[in-house]
Amino acid sequence: MELQPQQAGSTVVLSPAGRIDHTHADAFKLALDPHLRDCSKDGAALVLDFSGVNYISSIGLRALMLAIKQVKAQGGRMVLAALQPLVLEVFTISRFDMLFEIFPDRAGALAAVGGAS
Repeated sequence: MELQPQQAGSTVVLSPAGRIDHTHADAFKLALDPHLRDCSKDGAALVLDFSGVNYISSIGLRALMLAIKQVKAQGGRMVLAALQPLVLEVFTISRFDMLFEIFPDRAGALAAVGGAS
């Protein structure tokens, strides 16, 4: 899965697209892993722009849970932006909205982490 990384100040914005389900979760995790290493106390913050993600399954949520656990252990910051209604509903039902900072759009997420919009 291509995450289309973009630099916004000291923040890295990743924009996955499509479905993050049993077919694509491993590719999503593999694409995300290199960016997680740099997301530390002294490294870049990460914004995951989910505007292009139209579905996420439990295995996709697991990949995100492992990612946020790693980022927090490193003292970094990773936030989510622009979740489509169905994806936001999955986050709310599964209580993943309690694990992540979620912003309605990319600009709000970038402002929160100190990146340029």
